[in-house]
Amino acid sequence: MDELTHLSTQEGFWNDNRKAKQLTQEKSRLEAEVGGFESLQSGYNDVTTLFELAQEETDPAAKESTMNEVSDMVVDLGTKFEQAEFQKMLSGEQDPSNAIVTINAGAGGTESQDWAQILFRMYQRWAEKKGFRVDVMDVLPGEEAGLKNVTMTVSGPYAYGLLKSEAGVHRLVRISPFDSNARRHTSFTSVFVSPEIDDDFEVVINPADLRIDVYRAGGKGGQGVNTTDSAVRITHIPTNTVVTCQQERSQIKNRDLAMKVLRSRLYERHMEEERKKQQSVEDAKRDISWGNQIRSYVLHPYKMVKDHRTGFQVGSAEKTLDGDLEGFQKAYLTCKITGEWARGGSDDV
Repeated sequence: MDELTHLSTQEGFWNDNRKAKQLTQEKSRLEAEVGGFESLQSGYNDVTTLFELAQEETDPAAKESTMNEVSDMVVDLGTKFEQAEFQKMLSGEQDPSNAIVTINAGAGGTESQDWAQILFRMYQRWAEKKGFRVDVMDVLPGEEAGLKNVTMTVSGPYAYGLLKSEAGVHRLVRISPFDSNARRHTSFTSVFVSPEIDDDFEVVINPADLRIDVYRAGGKGGQGVNTTDSAVRITHIPTNTVVTCQQERSQIKNRDLAMKVLRSRLYERHMEEERKKQQSVEDAKRDISWGNQIRSYVLHPYKMVKDHRTGFQVGSAEKTLDGDLEGFQKAYLTCKITGEWARGGSDDV
């Protein structure tokens, strides 16, 4: 960290803006890590000192009161230590970035589209609890209910590092509210997560590889409908990657936002290809199999949410759907570090 501090004070440091920004971010990350360690050390010293004072206390009532205070401090210190351990797991190059999340309803019409909207709300609630911001970049409502697809940016510290565990197919089992015979239905929705790539981060896109279409933004009618061709669809022809944006009334702004999403998608695609090159054949096969159906949410005949990759499960489906995802995220990051994934298949829920 001292070396980074020294480099940042050198003349010409900002001549290479991209490199300077990377070093500055690394310096901030190290400062936060050191600050967290110093806070834990200080807390430990305070607990030790107070415990020693309690041992010397001769008045029983005062001793009991002090020991109760020590107990509370130990619990608080334990919580901070768990948070520090969790933060340490987020060590990927793009983990500190904002996240771009796309939810696509699977086959099944209204059932899957309603499930897509439920997941959309789940991530909104999660972000709200974290104090993160959610900006919807593109949305296509279902014909009767729910969403066909939605793309949003989740802005906050380590949003991508936390949400990358959500990428894959999510399965819902419930009594359908759209079935007059009250039968049990299974719905599938896919979630794609990529980091929001900073403009200074190099992702080479050849303009000749792009097809850009403009069209009229959709809406439900009324005064808020955009009557100009401001919505933008960009297709990256070599990879057949398609992104759309109709968030803004300005075609130029929508184009800029769509390009930001495209850069993020292409970066994530490149990183996935690199990860596959580095993995053994067995690990690659495991990733492919688990990469499809990652989690099941069962609301009938019992209630349970289970992650098939990690084996982590909870009985309170309502809490999970209300944005309580920390347990799933911790389990995923732990398995990613240890390499010890669950052996069960996706049909055991």
